[in-house]
Amino acid sequence: MTKRVRHLVKGLGPGGAERLIVTQAATDTTGWRHDVVYLLAHKTHLVAELEAAGVAVTHLGGRPPGWMWQFRQTLLRDPVDVVHVHSPVPAVVCRLLARTLRRRPAIVTTEHNRWPRHHRLTRFANRLTIRLNDATIAVSDDVRATVEGIDSAKITTIVHGVDLTAVRSSADRTAVRAELGATDDDILVVTVANFRREKALDVLIAAAAEAMVKAPHLRYVLIGQGPLAEELAAAVASAGIGERFEILGYRSDATRVLSGADVFTLSSRHEGLPVAMMEALALGIPVAATAAGGIPSGLGEAGLLCPIDRPSELAELHARLATDDALRSDLAHRATKQGELFNSARATDEIVGVYAKALAGAGIE
Repeated sequence: MTKRVRHLVKGLGPGGAERLIVTQAATDTTGWRHDVVYLLAHKTHLVAELEAAGVAVTHLGGRPPGWMWQFRQTLLRDPVDVVHVHSPVPAVVCRLLARTLRRRPAIVTTEHNRWPRHHRLTRFANRLTIRLNDATIAVSDDVRATVEGIDSAKITTIVHGVDLTAVRSSADRTAVRAELGATDDDILVVTVANFRREKALDVLIAAAAEAMVKAPHLRYVLIGQGPLAEELAAAVASAGIGERFEILGYRSDATRVLSGADVFTLSSRHEGLPVAMMEALALGIPVAATAAGGIPSGLGEAGLLCPIDRPSELAELHARLATDDALRSDLAHRATKQGELFNSARATDEIVGVYAKALAGAGIE
């Protein structure tokens, strides 16, 4: 009999955690059947992609307790074997909600972010309820070490992955560089990130302005969206680098645009294990990033790192890569090899293994 999993997530925007759900649900060949439930009506970027892959998607309207009641009704009307929760507040609700059902599903949560990033009330509620999980997954050992309320030995670290074939087949370097107006002499540095404080994009802009003085052939492209969009545009204008620092906003073809890069960069203060970095490595693009969260373990020797909130040090990494062709070539080779580690098929097999153990441990047939 086919086993079923229902993913619950706050929204289906273009963030890394959401993309991982799409990759797992749309490419799973293990025999599990997936559907996805989300809460935020304005976060719909990935809905069409899921539906095109044959994955049922449901939006639950309203605020608590409305969506809680609706989600419980979906479990009564259409039971599943596992509920896999990807957002911390819904996770608290689901742990408690499951205990009100006569035929309850196993509850699995994935910790996509370091706990210090969460609001203190969210951390408190999760710390009190996380023992009700049937299984807990962390996207990196760094994230795992920040989880509170259970022994870390009870958390499974699964290095998630991307669809390597799809990522590499999207590459269109020559056309992308032409569209962006990048010449053969330009060193194109690309960032894909949500426009939020934890991504420290103010640091990126400051680093870019400084790096361009040392390496005038540097050119920057920022892909993403979020509440800081206007503030970031103003910062670029104030720095006087608008001609060589372009903010593209949200792009549904972000991976294709990324393929035009010479360097991928992240200036983050907090990270789990960034999907955009996995894609950059799969494309053989060297990385210059801050040593935030799971970035160092995921990057290996395929890039250069600096401490967080150090724009001058990040600028130095960019300038070094822009002026050292041999280093850039060596890191590109290392990136391609490192990218092989992020295979979504392997990650999905490991996640399904966690589902099976969760069902067995909960005594659910």
